[in-house]
Amino acid sequence: MHGDMVPGLLVMDERAIILDIISFLLCLVAVVSNGLITVALGMQWLLRRVLSPCDKLLISLGASRFCLQWVVICERIYVFLCPKATPYNPVLQFLAFQWDFLNAATFWFSSWLSVFYCVKIATFTHPVFLRLKQKVSGLVPCMLLSSVGLSTLSTLLFFIGNQSIYQKYFMRGLQSGNVTGDAIRRTYEKLYFFPLKIVTWTVPTIVFLSGMVLLIVSLGRHAKKTFLSTSGAHDPSAQAHIKALLVLISFAILFTSSFLSLVLGAAGVFPSEELKWKVVAYLCSAVHPVILLASNPRLRAALGRCCS
Repeated sequence: MHGDMVPGLLVMDERAIILDIISFLLCLVAVVSNGLITVALGMQWLLRRVLSPCDKLLISLGASRFCLQWVVICERIYVFLCPKATPYNPVLQFLAFQWDFLNAATFWFSSWLSVFYCVKIATFTHPVFLRLKQKVSGLVPCMLLSSVGLSTLSTLLFFIGNQSIYQKYFMRGLQSGNVTGDAIRRTYEKLYFFPLKIVTWTVPTIVFLSGMVLLIVSLGRHAKKTFLSTSGAHDPSAQAHIKALLVLISFAILFTSSFLSLVLGAAGVFPSEELKWKVVAYLCSAVHPVILLASNPRLRAALGRCCS
């Protein structure tokens, strides 16, 4: 009967609403925390006219995450206000263009931050590593420019694909739900967009994990030596290394979870769980800056100077 409620659909609707609320709250946390990092380091740059190489990477990452979350929030608000809008609506296309660039930039900034930490902090004695340790600070501008350049390239490739679909799908007068139009979209998604997404996300992830694994191994060895010394776990150096290890491991877990959720969502694995993948993807942008603010005395000090 038309008046009867379908329990399965009701549960799905309730779960979708809950996941939407969670994702929205995570976006707000990400906006606030990344905004605080960006403002703190930005004010420091304005006052001192200089930023350390590490802070340049941090402010770039914070700013890209801040803008990315606003794009997500705007997209959710627009879809809520215009539920019948198609994916190729001009507004959604504009937001998608921004999301593609900011998401790729966030991946690359995170990856270069991982590399910077690894080279600066790890204690490997290989001559190539020692030479790189001396030069890595001067390479930060190149890291930032390469991040912007690679993100722009991938965004343009996404834009070209979307324009091609638009011309074949809408310029021929095909309507949403049309069998031919849906077939065109599925073909592009399978043969063009999905491989492009995999390359765009996987390359910086490999760079990120390589730097993180090397750094965690180095810090782990050093912490073990300090921990087994006469002073043991009460030694401030050992405690600092353990704290640093926990922060790095949490960053690696969050980043990897975000990457896997994006890949699974793009692959269409468990389509009914798409909202869950989005929530997991937002976790890194929301939780990592909070961990940074809680564990980084320099960031807290910079933030304190801004508030005073």
